[in-house]
Formats: sequence, C-alpha cells, structure tokens
Amino acid sequence: MKLFQWSCTHLLAAGLFFLSSCGGDGEKKAETDTTAAETPPAPVSTIDTTSHNMVTIMHKVADFNKWMQAYEAHDSVRLASGLHNYVIGRGLMDTNMVLIGLRADDFAKAKAFSQSPGLKETMKKAGVTGAPEVQYTVVTWQDTANVGSIPRVMTMFTVKDKEVWRASFEGGAPDRKANDIMIRNIGHDADNPNGIRLVSALGDTAKAMAYYNSDAMKKRFAEGGVIGQPKRFFFTIVKRY
Repeated sequence: MKLFQWSCTHLLAAGLFFLSSCGGDGEKKAETDTTAAETPPAPVSTIDTTSHNMVTIMHKVADFNKWMQAYEAHDSVRLASGLHNYVIGRGLMDTNMVLIGLRADDFAKAKAFSQSPGLKETMKKAGVTGAPEVQYTVVTWQDTANVGSIPRVMTMFTVKDKEVWRASFEGGAPDRKANDIMIRNIGHDADNPNGIRLVSALGDTAKAMAYYNSDAMKKRFAEGGVIGQPKRFFFTIVKRY
C-alpha cells in the first residue's frame, strides 16, 4: 500500500512539473508572437523642403584637369564670400562645358564675388573660354535619395504664373515616371519667382530626350504657361563635396 502511495505521489509531481514547463513555453511563445506583430517603423522621408540658396555657373574650359586644379586652389577666396562647394558637372555632349554648383550664404556677397576683377583673372589663367553664365536660385524642394551618378539635366524657363505652372507640373508626374525622369530639386530665380529652375536625374537619357521633344511635353508646357523655349543643360556629376 505504501509503495502504491509513493508511486502515486511521484506521478503527481511529475505531472505538475510537465504542466508547469508547458505553461512557461506558452508564455515565451506569446511574448515572441507579440514582438513579431509590432508595426515596423515608417520609412524616413528623403524630401527636403527647407529653402536654400544656390549659385550655378556654366562655362567652357580649354582643359578640364587644368581648370579643376585651379578651381580647387581658389577655394579659400570663395569661402570668404560665403560660397560653399556643392557639385561639379561636365557637359554630356561637350565635356569641356563645366557646371559648378555652390551653396551661398548671401546672394549679395555672391554677386559681388562674381563681378570681382580677381575672379576674372583667375578664370582666365585656368583656361575658361567665353563669358560664364551665372544663375542665382532659391531651391525650395529637393529629393535627397541617392540615385547614383546617372546623367542629370538642368532645365530653365520662365512662366506666366508659378502656381498655374506647378499644378500642370504635378499632373505630369506619371509621364516623367514612364520616361525615367526623376526630379532632384525645384527652385526659382532669386530675382524672379516665375523663373523656374529644375534639376532632374535621367534613368534613360535617350527616352528622356525623346519625351522632352514630344508633343506631350509641348502641350504640358503650354498648359503651364511656359514663356518661350526652355533651356536645358545635360551633364554628368564628376565630383560632390
């Protein structure tokens, strides 16, 4: 009889231990399931709508490497005028055409610098040919996502009404996507809010160029109140700062 009682007692203890173990696993599993069901964090936006000043200079050079060396040696003078290196590009069709992008602390200082006799002499020694074209732009929208070093195009034009143009421009998003055109930044001339400046990245340059010359683009520009013909400069980025 005692043997029977002893056996029953041990069987009961073993059963309780088993049930206790199962309960612990269940709690761990519940904790794991709760963790797995948590909502993933929202993706970080790459769109920056903080306004900033940009100075863009385009000119032709006799020898790019010689010019680049002289340009970088002149950096301290630019900094003294509140100009900060941003990007250097070379023309897609003519690689001796150079695009310089600078961030500017103050447009008045930047304009004074661009007219200084010392700059003209430095440019001459660096092999700059012809008069440079300078654009002062207030950038109001920028996509900071990294799309690599695919070709870019800067498009410049004037519109009758910026808000009318913007509505037409936003309506053209499906066409731009279909033609591998990715807007990188949008801005306007510092002295004329209706002077629009766009920089786009081109996933397929041939397709983009065909679209720019298409009737669909002409219609879009007409609807947006674009005055005259836009000016485009196709380039590749050779250095970022």
